[in-house]
Amino acid sequence: MNSLKSRIIAGAALTLALTVALTGCSGTKQQDQPSQPSQPAQKETITAVGSTALLPLVQAAKEEFEKNNANVTINVSGGGSFTGLTQVANGAAQIGNSDVDVTPELKDKGLVDHKVAVAPFVIIVNPSVTVESLTQDQLIGIFTGKIKDWKEVSGKAEKITIIHRPASSGSRATIKAIVLKGQEFDPSAVTQDSTGKVFDGIKSTPGSIGYIDAAYLKDGVKAVAYNGVKYSAEAVTSGKYPVYAYEHMFTKGEATGATKAFIDYILSAGFQNSYVEAKGFVPVSKMSK
Repeated sequence: MNSLKSRIIAGAALTLALTVALTGCSGTKQQDQPSQPSQPAQKETITAVGSTALLPLVQAAKEEFEKNNANVTINVSGGGSFTGLTQVANGAAQIGNSDVDVTPELKDKGLVDHKVAVAPFVIIVNPSVTVESLTQDQLIGIFTGKIKDWKEVSGKAEKITIIHRPASSGSRATIKAIVLKGQEFDPSAVTQDSTGKVFDGIKSTPGSIGYIDAAYLKDGVKAVAYNGVKYSAEAVTSGKYPVYAYEHMFTKGEATGATKAFIDYILSAGFQNSYVEAKGFVPVSKMSK
């Protein structure tokens, strides 16, 4: 009996000794090992929707940002400024791109504004139109439907066709506020759901007129001067050309995570200096007001 008891005690002591030894070795081993690298950040998807005027700039930023941030996917789409504001307010998008400020009904939704650029707008016509410049009063007459033929503004006899954006568009709201002084567009005007489609419609329709932001201006249409002033970035920053809008990226609450990183990237000097003017926009830093 005493022999059995002795063997049990000895076995227990041995087990305890081995446990202590192994624990000590384990601790030493963990101490000696280099720390493990942190795991890659969780994948994030950002949805940015709204202004088609701002679309070329946001698309360029998306492509560059994703190159250096493989864990982030950015889905960019248009739909109009008011669509962007509504989507971000409802939580359906992380970013609402807009040519206009927050509408009164969304003032209490906690939207935070990030001004990222200035978008100049140009009045464009089909190349068949012979006029080179239009006054504000002439444009009011044309866009409200009072002037229906180009001969009424010193052009050749040709029916005027208005092609522009729907009511959900910030571009339309900008032209209505600045050029039309708040007056309504001719209800018979043709509407298109994107700036690109407005461009294509005017390019293919003799006698047509509309507006696009400068980022979309290219061969195939003719930009007319506004009150005798031709569009240029310098004309905008000097105050001579007043047809422009600040471009906003709204978030619901303060931007965080990848959304904040993306907006910070767009606002960075590197992106602003390399892409904003190249895409037909004006950096906010160059505006005097």
